[in-house]
Amino acid sequence: MKVDLLQMVESGGCSAKISPKQLEEILKYLPLPDDPNILVNIDTHDDAGVYKINDELALVLTTDFFPPVCSDPFEFGQIAAANSISDVYAMGGDPVVALNIMMFPAAKLPLEAYKEILKGGYDKASEAGVKIIGGHTIDDFPPKYGLAVVGYIHPKKIITNAGARPGDSLILTKPVGTGTILAGQRLKLASGKDVDEALQLMKMLNKSGAEVMKKHSIKGATDVTGFGLAGHALKMAKASNVTICLNMKKVSLIGDVYRLTDDGCIPGASFRNLDFAEPDTKFDPELDYNLKMLAFDAQTSGGLLMSVNSGTENEVLAELKSSGLERSAIVGYVKDYKDKFLYLDS
Repeated sequence: MKVDLLQMVESGGCSAKISPKQLEEILKYLPLPDDPNILVNIDTHDDAGVYKINDELALVLTTDFFPPVCSDPFEFGQIAAANSISDVYAMGGDPVVALNIMMFPAAKLPLEAYKEILKGGYDKASEAGVKIIGGHTIDDFPPKYGLAVVGYIHPKKIITNAGARPGDSLILTKPVGTGTILAGQRLKLASGKDVDEALQLMKMLNKSGAEVMKKHSIKGATDVTGFGLAGHALKMAKASNVTICLNMKKVSLIGDVYRLTDDGCIPGASFRNLDFAEPDTKFDPELDYNLKMLAFDAQTSGGLLMSVNSGTENEVLAELKSSGLERSAIVGYVKDYKDKFLYLDS
């Protein structure tokens, strides 16, 4: 029996996140524990939490799960696992172990689909060197899958979204457009070539990008997921108390996603992300509307956005490209805070 997971969802992947504006309101009511061993918590909305074990070791802890982004169960498992592990890479950590998180409608999907999702997750976790040692499943519709991941890091080598400094250059390691292309697929507007490219990018681990960051002692980074490139750049700017300037003409795009956007294929998540960021963003009057909306396109398992010391950006970029991240690009820079946290330039 062939299963098409996309027949069971209206929005999948990181597009299924609640709006960042709602999330900020919810987090106001979450008490922060007072513990000196907590090195990173939700205070700056970073990618993962970090807990110090001793002077040489800290744990990076994260979790992520979402509804399907593709038809094939095995491929969905791969993408969900890659996305879950990404937060550990974004912090500069080494992912070690994970637990499965599965919501599976047993009366609506065959167990074969359940098995294939788990196999896909295991395949991608194995590629990352992560051991899946258990998990939890409930009966729920639509299906959802992800991982709770634990990684190791040295307490003095943590990369956070609060590490951007004036004068830094910003490098993005993957092109954007997955949210729009997946929406276009559901509407039968996206080409098979563009869908395939998006799927391959979502399955790509951020491991090599993390290795380059660690080699160059980069202090500031985040991975780009459900809040879009602009949304995650804004969170980095707020956490670092700087202004981040993005030039959207320098951002690499997936396939023909610009045309899809021009044709009006703009997912609802893009407007939610724009609504969140707009009060803190200065828009260049000449900014192309399609590029503006692609800046807020919700990415699933997107690339790393890293803040790189001035003078080293070309060396870092060359190493990223030679490591397999050929679409890496310098997309902006960091400056002292002025007027707004985020500038979107044309």
